[in-house]
Amino acid sequence: MPNWEYKTIHTPFTTGWSKPSLDSTAFDDFLNRLGSEGWELVSIFTTNLENGRSGEVIAAFKRVRKE
Repeated sequence: MPNWEYKTIHTPFTTGWSKPSLDSTAFDDFLNRLGSEGWELVSIFTTNLENGRSGEVIAAFKRVRKE
């Protein structure tokens, strides 16, 4: 059975009251870099601030632990 290691990334949205945004090109580049290092994205979600605004993206990754 594989022995896993985990990584959690917190990426804030840029400021914006009605439409918080994320630089999707930079985020894609970041995800692709982690993928090339063997990390597999297993979960991604956003956190909420007041009035239902999104605060940040949290992404969880796993890969087989190198011995």
